[in-house]
Amino acid sequence: MSEHVAFVLGTRPEIIKLAPVIHACSDAMLPYTIVHTGQHYSESLDSVFFEQLDLPDPAYNLGVGSGSHGKQTGEMLIRIEETLEEIDPDTVLVQGDTNSVLAGAIATSKTDIDLGHVEAGLRSFDRRMPEETNRVVADHVSEHLFAPTAQSERQLRREGIEAERITVTGNTVVDAVYRNRELAREKSTVLSTLGLDGRAFVLMTAHRAENVDDEARFRSILRGVDRAARERDVEVVYPIHPRAAKRLDDFGIDVPDRIRTIEPREYLDFLRLEAEADLIVTDSGGVQEEACILGVPCVTMRDNTERPETIEVGANRLCGADPEAIVRIVDEMWDVTSDWENPFGDGDASERILETLGVSVERGVA
Repeated sequence: MSEHVAFVLGTRPEIIKLAPVIHACSDAMLPYTIVHTGQHYSESLDSVFFEQLDLPDPAYNLGVGSGSHGKQTGEMLIRIEETLEEIDPDTVLVQGDTNSVLAGAIATSKTDIDLGHVEAGLRSFDRRMPEETNRVVADHVSEHLFAPTAQSERQLRREGIEAERITVTGNTVVDAVYRNRELAREKSTVLSTLGLDGRAFVLMTAHRAENVDDEARFRSILRGVDRAARERDVEVVYPIHPRAAKRLDDFGIDVPDRIRTIEPREYLDFLRLEAEADLIVTDSGGVQEEACILGVPCVTMRDNTERPETIEVGANRLCGADPEAIVRIVDEMWDVTSDWENPFGDGDASERILETLGVSVERGVA
């Protein structure tokens, strides 16, 4: 039985998806420590995320910041190891596929501390993506693999991971969306602030290196999304990631008229935009999940996805970066009826995770 859990996290998606597990620890009176690597280093946005999600400030902030993959991961590895020696938890939990996950997993694997990987078993089968390496390594060094779906469990078994190490929990993103969607409706004023009340709009996110670091591909995506919006006579709202904004400047790209770039939004604002959009175009795995849970049709500007369940239930389609494909698939998804079954669980994933660690909890959707 785990008597003390350490959460190693470093990006806003990790904060969002681990928040329900942290709340479950509090409800079960299980001691825990939050270790923030600083991989996403916007102090103002991070502090808002912790405040909105009703989380305590991290006990440790390692302040690693940006850098090449090797440099960033190496610095995290050193500092996480030092921190774990000081905390001495029974279990470390990491979530997803970031460099923080990779560093947390490797550092923990060199100790006698148990490692749990939340959202285990996801695969894009594209080793060009650094996230794919991160998630595979984390899975294979973990004692506890918390698979969000039966499909993820099957993938882990195909890779030779023993069944007793795997628990199908559902995805904690469902817990987070269920807990926060009404809060976003009550508290967020983003629709009126952006003049979107009562208007049809498309929500766009694009930040992955394979899309925005490739000038031709980034231009192609913007051209396709703009054309699709013109055909539907709607505006596209694009909360732009700092990485993508820098690439626009580096490449000298003028954003097409139908795409309105805005600053990144805090969590409740973004959740509100997702819920009210007529359609979402994205390259984010987490956004694919949230769109599916919220009943909003999604078009994914990638050649593959580690969330195939969203495609299987009819909530999502891949379009790559070709402008004609983007226009065609946006048109096909526009009027899709959002009556698909949510494949990611019932909102009890956090409780199942703690039960696997030997913690007694009370079940119930937030």
